[in-house]
Amino acid sequence: MTAPPLAGPLAGLRVIELEAIGPVPYAAMLLADLGADVVTVNRPGADLRGKRVSGRSRRVVELDLKTPEGLAAVRRLAARADVLLEGFRPGVLERLGLAPADLLAAAPGLVVGRMTGWGQDGPLAPAAGHDITYIALTGALAAIGPAGGDPVPPLNLVGDFAGGALFLVVGVLAALQERQRSGRGQVVDAAMVDGASHLMAMFWSLRAEGLWTNRRGANMLDGGAPYYGTYRCACGGHVAIGPIEPKFWAEFVAGAGVDPALAARRDDPAAWPALRAEIAARIGARRRDDWAAVFAGSDACVAPVLALDEVPAHPHMAARGVIVEHDGALQPAPAPRFSRSTPAAPRSPETVAPAAVLAGWGG
Repeated sequence: MTAPPLAGPLAGLRVIELEAIGPVPYAAMLLADLGADVVTVNRPGADLRGKRVSGRSRRVVELDLKTPEGLAAVRRLAARADVLLEGFRPGVLERLGLAPADLLAAAPGLVVGRMTGWGQDGPLAPAAGHDITYIALTGALAAIGPAGGDPVPPLNLVGDFAGGALFLVVGVLAALQERQRSGRGQVVDAAMVDGASHLMAMFWSLRAEGLWTNRRGANMLDGGAPYYGTYRCACGGHVAIGPIEPKFWAEFVAGAGVDPALAARRDDPAAWPALRAEIAARIGARRRDDWAAVFAGSDACVAPVLALDEVPAHPHMAARGVIVEHDGALQPAPAPRFSRSTPAAPRSPETVAPAAVLAGWGG
């Protein structure tokens, strides 16, 4: 394949991704899913097998950035691109000879998206880190975990992907929108500590209003409230419940057979331990899939907690085609969806020569 199919709302957008891990490949995948022509610059001999999902829907060129020839090829590609994504520590791109200021001088419309954990400046900027250390400084990690227990990392969703990759994509698209007015590109400094902190906006608001405590498992949305959490079923599986609104709570109480007198005290934290025990006893008496059937079609806000292997077969997930199979691997379908400019189906990454990319890009 020498050129990707033109499909999706970002069709025609040219993106260079310098090889990285975590949020940068995910951001590039999202742009590629939406139709952008993403070209990943990998080290010679890089193994693509571990990136069947995160590395999908783009072409790969192999270049050694430590050689003059490799650097020259990247500069030629960047001169024809709309976006360049990188995830090195601050200063590395400059030391390689690919300083954003120089790239923008050669291509004034280029948007350079820089993804780091700590940001391009600040005392921690040059330090190593991972999702768990980034979100540790945002208040998010401290808020997640059982009452009386230790903080629990929420996979690496909050820092790497939500606070990192998604904010990188938002920043890049915003810079491209601004370029339509100014005709100029710019550098986007996307830091996971910034994005993950931004995700905590609602909790800062609740804290300001006196509606959020720093104690884990003592608040409405952190598992403290008995009406927002998970419960073990007779089969060992779990259901998630979240009937926050009174009318939804009434449906849940009726369907689960919760004691109405105790249910009436749900907004009294003093009653939460007894109410939690009551719900646990009711839910624990039946199997997970039985409860799914009981609450099917209701507004009780009850759902089975599915393992990854169970997701594709769930009736709703299957009907929407949320999970697709490609290249022998199950993976999420492109999202979000569009009424007209439907993205193409995922495709496997393919290694091509830089000259083939430049030929298609008019260089």
